[in-house]
Amino acid sequence: MSCQADHAFSRLLVAAQGLAALRVQQASDELGLAFRLAEGEPEALVLRARTLGCDALHPGEASGEHQLALAGACRRDDLRLIAPGPVMLEAMADRAAMWRLMREAGLPLASAVGEGRRVRVPVLADGQGRVVHLAVRHAPRSGPMLAPVPWLTPEQRSYLGQLAVQGVASLGPVGLVVATFRVAGNVIGFEAMSPGLSGDEALDEALIGIDPVVEQLRLAAGEPLRHRQSRLEARGHALLWQLPLAPAVHFGGGPGLRLDRPAVGGMARLVAWGRRPEVAWRRGRRALVELLGEAEAAAWMP
Repeated sequence: MSCQADHAFSRLLVAAQGLAALRVQQASDELGLAFRLAEGEPEALVLRARTLGCDALHPGEASGEHQLALAGACRRDDLRLIAPGPVMLEAMADRAAMWRLMREAGLPLASAVGEGRRVRVPVLADGQGRVVHLAVRHAPRSGPMLAPVPWLTPEQRSYLGQLAVQGVASLGPVGLVVATFRVAGNVIGFEAMSPGLSGDEALDEALIGIDPVVEQLRLAAGEPLRHRQSRLEARGHALLWQLPLAPAVHFGGGPGLRLDRPAVGGMARLVAWGRRPEVAWRRGRRALVELLGEAEAAAWMP
């Protein structure tokens, strides 16, 4: 059932530009939703949405703090916001409160901010209490994002997924939430949660075969979660780079490669997939050389 058929909303104002706007536009097209683009402060965005006849607002990849401000403006004007809900947004904006809630939910907490390596786990939740996690990914400070995390055992990845589901389920959101953990050796600790899109959703499309942006919109429309955890196992290995590209740069594509690139704006996202890690890396390197040249491509490889 599409969002349009469900009558929850039919026209989105997408409060984003560049890659974030592109991804929401693509998902809206797939679901038959009309959309408009705009930027600005929360009150101005709500006014713009009403002027354009939109019945929902999508925050793109906005921070939790900005989404919380949007939630207040939307609530005052009775406009739907595609976000996990004001209660969870308020908890995400208060680190101490979130840690207390996760401790009460039974999650181990990170011993210190910045200690260990950072991994992210996207979680989808519907309004009926069903929750699943997507691919566990490494989010390094530099270099590509990769999934599944190669330096974690399958048991550790499964445990991280279970922790993410456990923590998110305790808060009762609807939609897409990303849980962040720190991993130091065998020690795993919760660090933070963020609402909605984080820019790496193409990893799940490559590895699992579902688009989290489409799923986010379906869940916001009141549809039940249609995926079982047992069927969301990652297949193969994927890498994601965010790159600055000149408008004239050509990309020939090829097996296991995808380039998301808006018509306006210099940033693009490159995804390389392979059944084995070395295949994904080889494909990614070939694409980087084509896009950036041999010398600059080397700087984007670890």
